[in-house]
Amino acid sequence: MLKQRVITSVCLLPVLVAAVWFDQPLPWLTILIAIWGTLAALEFYRAVRATGAAPLTGFGIVWALLFIISPHCSWSYINPLLLTSAVVLPPILLLARRQKEGAFLGWAWTVAGILYIGWLLSHFVALRGIDEPTPDAGRNWVLFALFATFASDSTAYFIGRAWGKHRLAPSISPKKSWEGAIGGVAGAIIISPLLVILLDLPLGYGAAALLAIAVSIFGQIGDLFESLFKRNAGIKDSGNTIPGHGGFLDRMDSVIFAGVVVYYYVILFGS
Repeated sequence: MLKQRVITSVCLLPVLVAAVWFDQPLPWLTILIAIWGTLAALEFYRAVRATGAAPLTGFGIVWALLFIISPHCSWSYINPLLLTSAVVLPPILLLARRQKEGAFLGWAWTVAGILYIGWLLSHFVALRGIDEPTPDAGRNWVLFALFATFASDSTAYFIGRAWGKHRLAPSISPKKSWEGAIGGVAGAIIISPLLVILLDLPLGYGAAALLAIAVSIFGQIGDLFESLFKRNAGIKDSGNTIPGHGGFLDRMDSVIFAGVVVYYYVILFGS
C-alpha cells in the first residue's frame, strides 16, 4: 500500500504543480479542481445513499461545480445567489418526488455536499486568482497551502507509524495518534521557511510558522471530519480510483480545509 501511495503521488504531483503554475491560455487549476470536485461529489452522494438517505445527486453535483467556478464570475452577487438557490430549490424538487419519507434528510445531505465540496474548493480557485502585490501572488499562496499540507500529512503518517502510541480519536480513526498529529504540525513548521524563500512570499518566518501551524491543525481536522463521515456511511474509502489513496473524496480531506485557512489569511492579513 505504501509503495502504491508513493508511486501515485510521484505521478500526480507534477500534474498538480503544473496546473497551479500555468494559468494561461486556460485556467488549468480551475479545470483540475472542477473535474476532481465533480468526481468527489459523486462519491459523496453515493456514500450518502448507502446510508439509506436520498439526496438530489444530480442537483448537488451541478451546484458544487457552479460554486467551484464561481470565482471567475465578476458579478458580486453570484455566491449569495448560488447559496440561496442551493437551499431553496431542493425542497421544491423533493416535494415533487413521489416518495416523501426522508425528504428533509435528503435536503440536508444535498446542501451539505454542495457546501463541503463546492463552496470549500472554490477557495482554492479564488486564492489562485489573487494578483496583488504581484501577478504570481495567487500561484505562490496556493503552492504554500498545498506543500504545507503535504508536509504535515507525510510527517504525521511516518511519525505516527514509528512512534504513535496515544490514540488521537479512537472512535473516529483508530490509527491516528497524538504523536503523529504533533509530528504533522512540526513538519509543516519545518517546511514553512523553505516555502517562503522558494516562493518569495511576503511573510516573516514567524508568521509563516504560525500559518503553517493553522494549515496543519485544520488539515488534520478535515482529515478526521472525513473519517467521521465515512464511519457514519459505513465505508472504509470513498472509492478505489486512485491506487493507494482510495477515491477522489479521500484525497481532498485535509487539503480542502487548508485552502480555506490560507485564503482568509491572505484576505485579512496578506497585505
